Amino acid sequence: MQNSNNQPADAKAAPEPEQEPDQTQEQAHEEKKQHNLVMLEAALYVAGRPLNINEICSVLSTRSKKRTHQYVKELMAEYATKNTALEILALKDERYVLQLKAEFTPLVKKLVNRPLLSSGPLKTLSYVAYRQPISQKRVIEVRGQHAYGHIKTLRDMGLVATERNGRSFVLKTTDYFADYFGLTQDPSSLKRDLKRIFGEALKDAQQAANKDEPQT
Repeated sequence: MQNSNNQPADAKAAPEPEQEPDQTQEQAHEEKKQHNLVMLEAALYVAGRPLNINEICSVLSTRSKKRTHQYVKELMAEYATKNTALEILALKDERYVLQLKAEFTPLVKKLVNRPLLSSGPLKTLSYVAYRQPISQKRVIEVRGQHAYGHIKTLRDMGLVATERNGRSFVLKTTDYFADYFGLTQDPSSLKRDLKRIFGEALKDAQQAANKDEPQT
């Protein structure tokens, strides 16, 4: 007996050909995520400076700041669990930086090509950073007349900003100063970090301030 399709009634339906396993959406999502994390890490490493969220979005070819923040937080978490000398920090204004952990800086500071400052401007900068906001007049009293040149250099480098206060000027460091030296924005730990980075320069400037006499 045959069915209407002229096939034997007892014939078994032929098995459908086995399909090649397609990549699942979950696998595709995971691969894309890993690719973006690698791209993000590469961008932070190569930049050598903080990147804002718009720059990171451009690197990841996305307009979604929310998704980009998620990627950054995930990479930060990965670094936090690694036994490595590097860390990723979140700065204000939606910026992120890959940098050396603070405890390793004294061990390798001789190899760092920053700061590109001679001793005089470095001492003036350390004094301003530690005592800010501070009047320019006071800085000149402590550091001497040559500090006018130091202040100009520091302003040109974007490390120090001046604000008019009546007939005088007040000096303070900039956001770029913190980025340049890899400093935290947390006031409670800033002075500790300044002592760690500037060392003798800050010590000399403080001693001069305590004696209330100019120092070269």
